[in-house]
Amino acid sequence: MIKTPYYLIDKQKLLGNMEKIAYVRQQSGAKALLALKCFATWSVFDLMQQYMDGTTSSSLYELKLGRQKFAGETHAYSVAWADDEVEEMLENCDKIIFNSIGQLERFAEQSAGKVRGLRVNPQVSSSDYLLADPARPFSRLGEWDPEKIEKVIEKISGFMFHNNCENGDFSLFDKMLTHIEERFGHLLHKVQWVSLGGGIHFTGEDYAVDAFCARLKAFSEQYGVQVYLEPGEAAITNSASLEVTVLDTLYNGKHLAVVDSSIEAHLLDLLIYRLNAKMAPNDGEHTYMVCGKSCLAGDIFGEYQFTQPLQIGDRLSFVDTAGYTMVKKNWFNGLKMPSIAVKQLDGSVELVREFGFDDYVSSLS
Repeated sequence: MIKTPYYLIDKQKLLGNMEKIAYVRQQSGAKALLALKCFATWSVFDLMQQYMDGTTSSSLYELKLGRQKFAGETHAYSVAWADDEVEEMLENCDKIIFNSIGQLERFAEQSAGKVRGLRVNPQVSSSDYLLADPARPFSRLGEWDPEKIEKVIEKISGFMFHNNCENGDFSLFDKMLTHIEERFGHLLHKVQWVSLGGGIHFTGEDYAVDAFCARLKAFSEQYGVQVYLEPGEAAITNSASLEVTVLDTLYNGKHLAVVDSSIEAHLLDLLIYRLNAKMAPNDGEHTYMVCGKSCLAGDIFGEYQFTQPLQIGDRLSFVDTAGYTMVKKNWFNGLKMPSIAVKQLDGSVELVREFGFDDYVSSLS
């Protein structure tokens, strides 16, 4: 048995998402780019690149990872490019998407000859959290004024809209896309490609996939543009777990179990949004609050049901831990970083990466 903690990526489950993405590509004509800000574990890119068109990034390092490890197109985006990053960025991208008109004009001469786009903020989104809302008041994410955008339209050939956040509702997607058309339709006719970003959970159960495909195809044909999608969570949802071991049990008004992992260090996105980790199985008459081993008082995964009282040494599995978790793992408290294992399509499990004390030391000064 692999020593815990470790992330376990199941390629068979990942394949299910990939096949749904392939269906959307075929039926709609849209291209799909993996959003590396959500998931960047390149040991499974060999499978994913067979079903997707490339990657999109949020930084120079993500961009270079996509170029080196994933076949297909490489899109470069950053909220702001530093002067000393631009040359290397241009060497590694097929398309560059500037966040602002200021950055577009500042680097216009250097980026001449490259396919360029501009992020547009339609000022509506599906986000339930202000922290993650790209259309929040005073947002720095993209340009919102059609008149200003039209003045630089000759310098770009495409737009990127990213205003869907954990949106599993096709009708809401449709409504927001209609809003984009109403505000920017006259500009859409003047570009060649449009990215609709990520955050669209079209691989989820019961999603109106065929209606989604038809909407994308109609949008593409109406404006004469190549549509891009940037699935992150949609590409890897429910495909990985965090495997942990119970180290101690105690009672303090509730039954508690301490495991060899930490929500702050290993599932940080859940702590940020104050969400409980998902566990499977989660049924039975014995309730435990499962806690992490860091010194943070609120290092709590959640409360779960078990068929038997927990014992030291029991293995537990937190599910759906690929997106925005593995990319945010950290060395808080000097806790051991979870290893990475992959369950191959033939059912065999391969340990692909372990982290040790030397990795901890090298991450510091």
